[in-house]
Amino acid sequence: MSTVIEAIVEARLVAAAPRMPSIPAALHYDRRDPYAVRMTFPAPATLAGEEVCWTFSRELLSAGLHEPQGQGDVRVRPYGYDRTVLEFHAPEGTAVVHVRSGEIRRFLRAAGELVPVGLEHLQVDLDHGLAELMRDFG
Repeated sequence: MSTVIEAIVEARLVAAAPRMPSIPAALHYDRRDPYAVRMTFPAPATLAGEEVCWTFSRELLSAGLHEPQGQGDVRVRPYGYDRTVLEFHAPEGTAVVHVRSGEIRRFLRAAGELVPVGLEHLQVDLDHGLAELMRDFG
């Protein structure tokens, strides 16, 4: 059984240069880190010209489909009929992207089939995590 779900979504950069109105961003879910979702943007879409990856909670992404969520570096909110806005706040500035809500729902459905919401704790290997932590201090 696969342990990873990945979906390429069309992310439309708000206030982007006309040459790049939308980019293929990757949503990534791994059952080994069951509470988290990663969103990766390709190098051509970033200010530094390097791939950028943001990690945030699956719950934030899911709840943000229905009402504004987040107070920190990542914020998610619905926009119009079938768009979701994701804001990524960094010291260099803020990136605002629109993604079709249907694409996010499909991704979350697949992640939920891999690890059902509410059962994430069953995927966490506390013994392994503790062993890794202790090794770092040893």
